[in-house]
Amino acid sequence: MAKQLSDHPTLEELNDFFGHDRFAEHAGCRIVEGSRDHAVCELDIQDHHRNALGNVMGGAIFTLADFALAIASNTGGNPSVSVSSTIEYLSASKGTCLIATCNADKSGRRLGFYTTDVTDDTGRRIARVTTTVYRESE
Repeated sequence: MAKQLSDHPTLEELNDFFGHDRFAEHAGCRIVEGSRDHAVCELDIQDHHRNALGNVMGGAIFTLADFALAIASNTGGNPSVSVSSTIEYLSASKGTCLIATCNADKSGRRLGFYTTDVTDDTGRRIARVTTTVYRESE
């Protein structure tokens, strides 16, 4: 059985567990908080996150949202994997940092439904991601 986190791990435990996500680390994602069915992650916007028009690349926004989902859906329960995600880009960021807040809409034994809202540090709504996850059996 895979290693599992408690429902309310410390920030150190979260970083130890999810620190092996090399892509999220390389992208600059960091954990702010996490517990069962909830997570907040941030990303400081750097030049390499921008597209040719100077806006934050959609892939950077999605990566941050997906990292927050991974924490919310894999803390305090059986491991889960995404089976479907939909992202809606609401506006371009005017800030210097992106914040992804993920919460469970319904967290069942086999399926989980999550919404991740991405804002920037000015409070502007940047994107919304809805995801369905499948939970591995015990």
